[in-house]
Amino acid sequence: MFQMKRKLKSDIAFDVANFIVLGGFTLMILYPLYFIVIASISDPNQIYAGNVWLWPKSITFDGYRRIFSDNTIWIGYRNSLFYAALAAVISSVLTVMAAYPLSRKDLYGRNAFMMIFVVTLFFNGGIIPTYLLVKNLHMINTIWAVVLPGAVDAFAIIIARTFFQSLPDELREAAAIDGCTNLRYIWSIVVPLSKPIIAVLVLLAVVRQWNGFFDALIYVNDSSLYPLQLILRNILIQNQPSGDMLTDITTLVAQQKVTELIKFGVIIVAALPLLTLYPLLQRYFVKGVMIGSVKG
Repeated sequence: MFQMKRKLKSDIAFDVANFIVLGGFTLMILYPLYFIVIASISDPNQIYAGNVWLWPKSITFDGYRRIFSDNTIWIGYRNSLFYAALAAVISSVLTVMAAYPLSRKDLYGRNAFMMIFVVTLFFNGGIIPTYLLVKNLHMINTIWAVVLPGAVDAFAIIIARTFFQSLPDELREAAAIDGCTNLRYIWSIVVPLSKPIIAVLVLLAVVRQWNGFFDALIYVNDSSLYPLQLILRNILIQNQPSGDMLTDITTLVAQQKVTELIKFGVIIVAALPLLTLYPLLQRYFVKGVMIGSVKG
């Protein structure tokens, strides 16, 4: 017979405190995003007056109409999607190629190699030496200057190496007895068993590339190669929407109001792919990070 376990008053007070604290943190995280959504469809005059804080006021979709009618946004979207997909493939392949050998105990000097990767977590070459390196490799004003400099992350290598170390050695020994080579073992056994950690590597690479604009700001001069985040930076920080968005507005005051509307809308448009992708990969992300962080 099922009997409900009685809770002490201290347990109930602890649960209530947990709900209050976690609810507060959840509200602190979700409200800014919610405010941007309702501000992007509200009249700027209502936002300036402080009337928009819970519901949208004087709903208008003029900001989204101007955003989606501008070719610059679509070019940035196309470039960001291409850079993110290319970075996901390159970063995942290079990380697996670095992490798997480092997980093998029979790799001579693996601790020294690992130390070299760890040093990069604390020190880097600096902006000017990195720029000169990219320039000497003739990657200035190319897509490779955006994708390759940050393709390999030591943090991702450490997570992947720990995951590969959790694979039983008996599996490799059995494959070796059957005549399986190292490359065949990686492709036929390790990779199929590593879907959670590969999903994590893809998600890390996509998020890093999607949110990044600094490499494009330094190495790219051709506006047709700008990622969406660089265009977003020009709108948000430099307050410079594309000329096509404001051509029909004559007064400066009206332009400033519409610019504010465009700012909120562009933030939603830029964040939408990650907000859509993350729930789909979230279970792989949690599983992969936990397995890769703690050796079982």
